[in-house]
Amino acid sequence: MSSHSLIRSAIVDLGSNSVRLVVFEGRERNPVIIFNEKATLRLGSGLDTTKRLNPKGVALAEGVFKRFYAVATTMGADPFMVLATAAVRDATDGQEFINKLQSWMPNVPIHILTGEQEADYAAAGVLCSISNADGVVADIGGGSMELVQLCGQQRFNAQTLPLGVIRLMDRSEKKISKAKSIVTKDLKTVEWIEEVKKKNLYLVGGAFRAMAQLYMEYTSYPLSIVHYYTLPYDEAKRMVEWTIEKSKGGINDIPIFIHKRLNDLPYAATVLGQLLARMRPEKIIFCAEGVREGWYMRNVVSEAACNQDPQEAAALDISERLGRVKEFPLALMQWTSDLFKNETVEMKRLRWNACLISDSGCHDHPAYRKEQSYLRILCMAGMAFDHPTRAFLALTTAMRYEAGVDEGFLSSAKKILTHKQFEQAIVLGMAFRVAYTLSGNLPSLLLRTRLKVGKKKLSLYFSQHLDAVISDAVTRRLSRLGQLMGLETQLLSDEEELKNKIS
Repeated sequence: MSSHSLIRSAIVDLGSNSVRLVVFEGRERNPVIIFNEKATLRLGSGLDTTKRLNPKGVALAEGVFKRFYAVATTMGADPFMVLATAAVRDATDGQEFINKLQSWMPNVPIHILTGEQEADYAAAGVLCSISNADGVVADIGGGSMELVQLCGQQRFNAQTLPLGVIRLMDRSEKKISKAKSIVTKDLKTVEWIEEVKKKNLYLVGGAFRAMAQLYMEYTSYPLSIVHYYTLPYDEAKRMVEWTIEKSKGGINDIPIFIHKRLNDLPYAATVLGQLLARMRPEKIIFCAEGVREGWYMRNVVSEAACNQDPQEAAALDISERLGRVKEFPLALMQWTSDLFKNETVEMKRLRWNACLISDSGCHDHPAYRKEQSYLRILCMAGMAFDHPTRAFLALTTAMRYEAGVDEGFLSSAKKILTHKQFEQAIVLGMAFRVAYTLSGNLPSLLLRTRLKVGKKKLSLYFSQHLDAVISDAVTRRLSRLGQLMGLETQLLSDEEELKNKIS
């Protein structure tokens, strides 16, 4: 058991629709969730009319919070905190409810967030995994929606609006046409939104995620992971229109996890539709990280860890947990440095992360290694990788473990990646295959050879006394790599190279 596995922290996110307990393990840059449980209380239902919390939700709350308290304290979570949002913030009996909550969860700090604080935590949650986010975060809950501008890892212009799905349902008397007018009017109060037109829109909150999940099912999207699901502006408009239209007649055959959100979907879609009309963002990006992860980043993770690149931190964690020789990824990075001409900064970053995870299947059974390694990376928990990065790294790892280009299980990568990205992943994975075969995972042995890409030839140079390690398997795999790159291959000792230069 690793030492960090004993370090746990917990947050209870008390919203207008649901309450959720999340327990994190460790203090790493990317949150590792070991417990995640939600209860639907709908405390904000009727709030706009009565100004009080939903009595049915209050009645259910005691059992839920006592359970959450028992789980988190038994796990030894520290820090352990409750964050209450719009319903408790706005209800006239909000403090009365907090007093009950303190009796159910003794010695647990409870904070009622202002709208601006809630927006700030949501923004920090988005930056947790999307560190280069540039645009607007829209975090929709049951009672409110928070908007906040992001640029250069800084947060600006936080604003809260009474546009949570439950409150909007109540304010509009369950009429979508009226809801649209309300949203349009409320968004006009956000004067700074004109400054962020054409930028990205990052969507946080359960109602937005449910809409994405349903649309992914409808379009047969190849990956069932909402986080980082990205749509261009025109496709986002189609999703909004489709969601509202389908909701009119009832949506059949929906996934079980959508059922509790079904009534909220047309209101979430209405809010998104008006945001699209005001911003005309280049693309929308769904984010599964929000207030809870923002709290984690602010209260648990060290400043040094916060400043790490989230993708590199995730890949390093995989390397440390699953790899065998910690020095090998750096040697592999150096050995493949000549593989791609005019390599972009982004491609270099991908190659480094691929090097880090390249040995992640070493403990799998050989008969299942290629597919298991592929699925591990493609479907891994954690939020650091966007979908193309997941697919690229998964494909590269599968090829390193001798997958064939036409294997059926690689179909998801083919759908997600561009043709160029797919080819680059294949080439890099095949290069890894040569490197591991040649070196036996020994950095010193690998770096006594060199891979050189010329105009017509792919050359592997080695010291003359390394003849014994140049096996038939190395030759075959180098030849296969050359074929993929459209190059002839040759094996040359350093001495032979020198003679060729002299002659």
